[in-house]
Amino acid sequence: MTTAEPTPKIRMFGAQWCGDCRRTKAQLDGLGLDCEYIDLEQDVDAADVARDISGRTNIPVVVYPDGSHHVEPSNDDVAAKLRELTLI
Repeated sequence: MTTAEPTPKIRMFGAQWCGDCRRTKAQLDGLGLDCEYIDLEQDVDAADVARDISGRTNIPVVVYPDGSHHVEPSNDDVAAKLRELTLI
């Protein structure tokens, strides 16, 4: 018997004060996707992780299961990537 590798989650780095973060989180939540939300106000060290991923200090940073990412994506950008990954 083999066990399947767990499917990587979508990870989103953001903060409550960020309007784009609230919008993107609402989109992902509304789609019912398994998403790990990393609150940069609660985990200040995670800001370094987000910057290392994106090369920028802008948020939100959305990291997809295939390892690609978006920085400050529009809802259309997120939806297109999710369709590409057949997550929606």
